[in-house]
Amino acid sequence: MYQQVLTRWLAGMAIATGAMGNASALEVLVAQVAPMRGLEAKQGQGYAAGMRLAFDAANRKGGVNGHAFALATEDDGSRPESTVEQTRKLLTEKRPLVLAGYFGSQNLRELLATRLLEQQRIALVGYRTTDIAPAHTQLFNVRADIPSELAKLTTQLSTVGITKLGLLYEAGPGSDAIVAAADQAAAQAKVRFVTRAPYTGSNRGANTSISEAVQVFTKAAPQAIILVANGAPTAAFIEAYRISGGAAQLFAYSGADIEQLSQRLGEDHLRGVVISQVTPNPYKSTSRLEREFTEAFNQQKPKEPKSYLMMEGYIAGRVIVEAVQRQGRTPTREGTIAALNGMTDYDLGDYVIGFGGGGRNGSKFVELSIVNGSGKVQQ
Repeated sequence: MYQQVLTRWLAGMAIATGAMGNASALEVLVAQVAPMRGLEAKQGQGYAAGMRLAFDAANRKGGVNGHAFALATEDDGSRPESTVEQTRKLLTEKRPLVLAGYFGSQNLRELLATRLLEQQRIALVGYRTTDIAPAHTQLFNVRADIPSELAKLTTQLSTVGITKLGLLYEAGPGSDAIVAAADQAAAQAKVRFVTRAPYTGSNRGANTSISEAVQVFTKAAPQAIILVANGAPTAAFIEAYRISGGAAQLFAYSGADIEQLSQRLGEDHLRGVVISQVTPNPYKSTSRLEREFTEAFNQQKPKEPKSYLMMEGYIAGRVIVEAVQRQGRTPTREGTIAALNGMTDYDLGDYVIGFGGGGRNGSKFVELSIVNGSGKVQQ
């Protein structure tokens, strides 16, 4: 009799202990506001798919300190006012631990202007802009910055004897900083920009401004043109420039996205375009990061195809997982910011993330790739 009572008591204690353990666990919610429909939808979708790869891989191992990861996404249609509206909605209704995977220069500027990040004491990890994002204590990017890409591109051009360059960039509040960074990179590489042309980021004026830029470059005839533009305007410019007979070699910054360009441009227009990449190649399995990305992709089998955007989202997801890991049993928004600031040399496998010294761009990795006619990357 005593043995039966003892057995029941022990079983009850085990159930109670298990319940207490489950009660202390929580869902770590990450929130993303990005273009999920329209011309730039592939950006938001690809980035989200990459983050899910990282989160699902962590969840399959039992989570982090007992906590599981989930991603909530909202579409902003690339409209800055919607970015703010949807972010405010997610912060109010979902209470995420961290924000991640945002797109657009004006979108980020308007979000920062609301001071929502400060009011909510929340970090934003991973974003893409076509200008130089302001230094902000709650912004943490997982890629090299645009000045690093410009330095790599101008150095490469100097190495092969191309010294007369053109620059295409998005008109807006951040354009002066882009021009200044490009000029600094050119001076260090001992090359020069013989002409520059802005384009309008809005859908209403984009086609007109791209046509005007084509005329500027056709008249000035630079040897090479560096394009600091995202996918849609980059594709529009390449097509219009090639049709006009433009013969300069074209160098695009990473935000143009090789996968988007290959879908929008024909073989004749795409062949020979050089693009800077700020993540390792998602189609290879040379480094540990590439192998783990491929393993996560094969296990989850997402509907989205592999892409550099997906790799970048995966890296952002891994950084978030690591920041939660470093906090122990009770991750908080403030603790996440502190963990990110303390991340000085997090090695993902030939790709090191570090935010030490107040740096907001966690990586220095930049490599160049050339595109063949079928849209494939040749390193």
